[in-house]
This record gives sequence, C-alpha cells and structure tokens, in this order.
Amino acid sequence: MTQAAIDTTLTDSAARLRMAIVRTSRRLRQEAAGAVGELTPTSAAALATVERHGPLTPSELAEIERVKRPTATRTLGVLTAAGLVERTRDPEDGRSALVSITATGRDRLRRLRGRKNAYLARRMRKLSAADLETLDRAAEILEGILEDPR
Repeated sequence: MTQAAIDTTLTDSAARLRMAIVRTSRRLRQEAAGAVGELTPTSAAALATVERHGPLTPSELAEIERVKRPTATRTLGVLTAAGLVERTRDPEDGRSALVSITATGRDRLRRLRGRKNAYLARRMRKLSAADLETLDRAAEILEGILEDPR
C-alpha cells in the first residue's frame, strides 16, 4: 500500500470516527438537557474542570478550557450564583481568587453524569460481550489519544 493510500485510509477512518463521536456527544448533551435546570455544556465542562483540577484561578480555568478569561469569568459567575462553586481569596495573591466546587456542584455533576451513563448503558444493553469488550478497548485508545499533548 502506498503512503498516499495509507493517508487516505487514515483520513477516511478519522472522518468516520469524528462523526460517531460528534453524534454521540450531541445525544449525551440532549439527554442532559432533558433535566429541568441542567447546565449548559459550557457550564458543565467548566464545573467538571473545577472538580478535577481545583481549586484554581479563573485564568487557569480559561487556559484548561481553552477559552478567553472573560468567558471563564462569566461562566464562573453563573456557577457561583447557582451555588455550584465558591470563590476564596488566593493566599499567594490577594488580588486573585481560587474557585472550588461545592457539595451542591458535586451532586449536580453526579446527577448529570448519571443521566448520560444511564442513556449509554441502555443503548449498550443489546450488544454482545465481544462488542462490549471492543468498546472498552476503544475507550482506552481514545483516552490515550486525548492525553497525548500533541
């Protein structure tokens, strides 16, 4: 097989994988949106980042989420008003704040994740053991791709 043929095969495979991921992501967002008062995808992502990496500054959140600082600040305002995160003074820099998730925020993420997990579990229930093993391996591979800093 020529390099051009390999590149075409990779590109075709990447396009198919991308579409499957996009469609799955859309369905998961729709499942989450079905709950009254649930978070926007942006707010949910920011809250999960604060849970995973916090406490952190608004600038650190913006960097991790790859958004501009004003966007992160607005999102944190929404999360703070909802009681999902709390701000405290940064002991190393009194001009800055640290943001941490609250118990209410953890509970909201737990419920949001539960809805999404239940949706996928319902869809996966009909799969064979071999297909379930394949999906488990695919998840491992995707996690590795996402963790690669390139």
